[in-house]
Amino acid sequence: MRKPSNIIYGVDERPPLGVLLASGLQHVGLLSIYLVYPILIARAGGLSEAKVLHVVSFSLLALGIAAIIPALKRGGFGAGVLSPALFSAAYATPSLLAVKAGGLALVYGMTIFAGLVEMAFGKVQHRLRPFFPPEIAGLVVILIAVSSGKLGARLVLGIDGGVIDERYYAVAAITLATMIAFSVWAKGGLKMFCALLGMAVGYLATIALGKFPPHDLERVVNAPFLDVPSIDHIGWSFDAALMVPFAIAAIAASFKTVGVVTTYQRANDADWVRPDMRQIGRGVVADGAGSVVAGLLGTPGINSSPGAVGLATATGVTSRVVAFALGAIFLVLAFLPKAAAIIAVMPRPVMGAVLLFSASFVLLNGIEIVASRLLDSRRTFVVGLSFLAGLAVEVYPQPFAGLPHAVEPLVSSSLVLGLIVALLLNLIFRIGVWRVGRLRVDPAHVDYPKLMEFIEAQGAAWGARRDVIERARFNVAQSVETIIESASPDGALEIEASFDEFRVDIAVRYSGAPLDLPETRPTEDEILDAEDGHRRLAGYLLRRSADRVRASHRAGRSTIVFHFDH
Repeated sequence: MRKPSNIIYGVDERPPLGVLLASGLQHVGLLSIYLVYPILIARAGGLSEAKVLHVVSFSLLALGIAAIIPALKRGGFGAGVLSPALFSAAYATPSLLAVKAGGLALVYGMTIFAGLVEMAFGKVQHRLRPFFPPEIAGLVVILIAVSSGKLGARLVLGIDGGVIDERYYAVAAITLATMIAFSVWAKGGLKMFCALLGMAVGYLATIALGKFPPHDLERVVNAPFLDVPSIDHIGWSFDAALMVPFAIAAIAASFKTVGVVTTYQRANDADWVRPDMRQIGRGVVADGAGSVVAGLLGTPGINSSPGAVGLATATGVTSRVVAFALGAIFLVLAFLPKAAAIIAVMPRPVMGAVLLFSASFVLLNGIEIVASRLLDSRRTFVVGLSFLAGLAVEVYPQPFAGLPHAVEPLVSSSLVLGLIVALLLNLIFRIGVWRVGRLRVDPAHVDYPKLMEFIEAQGAAWGARRDVIERARFNVAQSVETIIESASPDGALEIEASFDEFRVDIAVRYSGAPLDLPETRPTEDEILDAEDGHRRLAGYLLRRSADRVRASHRAGRSTIVFHFDH
């Protein structure tokens, strides 16, 4: 794995302690935005404000543990990546159903059930590669960016945020401009901590412009410095009637984790070509384990954070070691209510600026993943229609609001609906797509444009990598030309192209003498003096243009198979 130039500390590198702590604080600020979900559900369960603060403390404990689990690499548990979790909207709807049906104990019990479902799903995740091609992985990443960007835009624009004036927008603009400036023009530590610096400037701008709500300041002042949260609100129960909505939420959460881990793979490997489904499966198992921990600690379900991957990419610090620092910070904050309160009252325009900042990098990763593949009309429809279906949920949520509660998690976000549509369309459009394509070439009248078009069309139908198909096109044209000039074929040449997700094979069959394909380059004297010197050079170049070559000659028929790793 080759580290990209924009990454300062790669996934397995250990940054200095100061970098670890500052990077952890940046992620704490981002993930704390979503504490609104456990607070909302705790209040729906009838808890007092004092006990709601205890729920927040246990929520911080859950986030700390859930940050560490995915960073582990041993025993098939954890993906070995920086993939912290947040409280997810995917679990909000079933959790509200549960709190109405059986109180908070039912929410926590069913959250444990959902985590176990996701862990089981992660165990079979690696078998889904044929149904989860790279362009769908890229689509998932794009939809993650859309979802995060939409929330950021709502916060920046002040939608549903009460009284908004020019000072509110000024805070958002100052925060976002600060993060962008440090990310683009700064170097070293200032670049790595661009998000943290932007958040700090945002807090100061909010106070200076008089936009910090008095009741938020009062919450910070009145919060104790040190406290041990009470476990009075924790209990567990189970209701079979809620299995379906929680299981659907778990599957939706797992798909989101697929996109998050894929983005980390792409961001940390300059030579990335395809998702590592086994690592993704371990990431899904770790994400499910995080929800199990959340349920045991008396909080709703959690899920991998898409914004965290954007923040890590933006700062160039993607080291999994950051997860341990982040986890430690959350664990400490759980017993420091005053410090936790400072994070919990983060101004809305600052929240929105952070989300927009991180979503920009996630979006770019998704576009690059999709663009790395050749796409024919079938795959274009898979990506295009699925993206538009997901966008419809974000732009026009009203038509989806009246659906039965059991299917609400399926249309709860652009990511979930877009991915479901993509998987269904991919299954449908696989019908009629041949993994083997054949073409006959008349040696007396070779139509090279048609030959190039044949390889290009096959690559697009397969969704193959652009660079591999370019090499295959060059190889086919050169091999046909060399065979015609050197082997005097009797009759048409047969070109067969095949694909199996891991390699592209080009087989050339003809009646005639076998082509010499030397493994070592002929010397200049051999090229100039030998009668077949130029043919041997052409054969050597053909061998070099492929990853592996296999040649055979039997009963007057010659076959050359060129293998290209995919």
